[in-house]
Amino acid sequence: MRANCSSSSACPANSSEEELPGGLEVHGNLELVFTVVSTVMMGLLMFSLGCSVEIQKLWWHIRRPWGIAVGLLCQFGLMPFTAYLLAISFSLKPVQAIAVLIMGCCPGGTISNIFTFWVDGDMDLSISMTTCSTVAALGMMPLCIYLYTWSWSLQQNLTIPYQNIGITLVCLTVPVAFGVYVNYRWPKQSKIILKIGAVVGGLLLLVVAVAGVVLAKGSWNSDITLLTISFIFPLIGHVTGFLLALFTHQSWQRCRTISLETGAQNIQMCITMLQLSFTAEHLIKMLSFPLAYGLFQLIHGFLIIAAYQTYKRRLKHKHGKKNSDCIQVGHTRKSTSSKETNAFLEVNEEGAVTPGPPEPVDCHRALESIGHITSCE
Repeated sequence: MRANCSSSSACPANSSEEELPGGLEVHGNLELVFTVVSTVMMGLLMFSLGCSVEIQKLWWHIRRPWGIAVGLLCQFGLMPFTAYLLAISFSLKPVQAIAVLIMGCCPGGTISNIFTFWVDGDMDLSISMTTCSTVAALGMMPLCIYLYTWSWSLQQNLTIPYQNIGITLVCLTVPVAFGVYVNYRWPKQSKIILKIGAVVGGLLLLVVAVAGVVLAKGSWNSDITLLTISFIFPLIGHVTGFLLALFTHQSWQRCRTISLETGAQNIQMCITMLQLSFTAEHLIKMLSFPLAYGLFQLIHGFLIIAAYQTYKRRLKHKHGKKNSDCIQVGHTRKSTSSKETNAFLEVNEEGAVTPGPPEPVDCHRALESIGHITSCE
């Protein structure tokens, strides 16, 4: 089973295939790590993140799906096109080009929901986009792959992991539904669950990333080209997604959400599709790319979160200092005004206590005093 091409610069027809190793050193626990652990992680994370979803806001996004439409355009418009351009620009080999393209055609992953929470994004939009992109992947993945590989003349059929997509939908919608219900019935407890779930989710992502890299060390190769693409591909997704959201006049909160949703792909779905479509000798040239992509998208996400949290703290400190200065100035003015008012009252009290017939009031002097107090206030 060999993926050959005839009329694409990404897959030169005259290039000879290198001698492939006879076996692929993939540990037996690799599939267990990326299926069982990630499935449990997805369920727990989506339950905790579902505790931040409000039914009214979620229904509003469904009734007016402008933000969802922009996200889907980024997910199945910009990302596959970017993958195709990268494959052509770097003159990748056939199997490598297919791996990059499949990654670009995958829907958004749940990791984007965690990143969205930590950058104060729109959680309702984030979960809606993840769900809708996973549903749309049933038809958009084969369509995008067909359109972009049409000129490559593939001699083998690619297997779309419909079962994996179905499992992803179940693990996404059911926990979110429970989380929404908990947020509706017990809003105070849901905030605690949300904070704990966000922290635990970040730790689980690190564990899965490290375990995946260690268990699949036999799948890594020294191809610097694939590593370079796996590094810049998520960044391009984040930047182009943010710019498109900004161009369509989305709010800053939605821009951050759409940006993270665009750059974060479903790594497990890409790996499953590669394993179903290619033999072990081809996988040794392909499996390193989704693993590297997943690692770099984690690094990029954590850097984005760190930059945003730093900016948020500085902005909060700046506003806090400004408010304290305003309060201090207000107290100073109030103290000065109180002293002057007390002095004026003391003068009036002395005049009121003095016995004897009433003296003529100096109206000019009284008006000056009143005018002085008014000016101070």
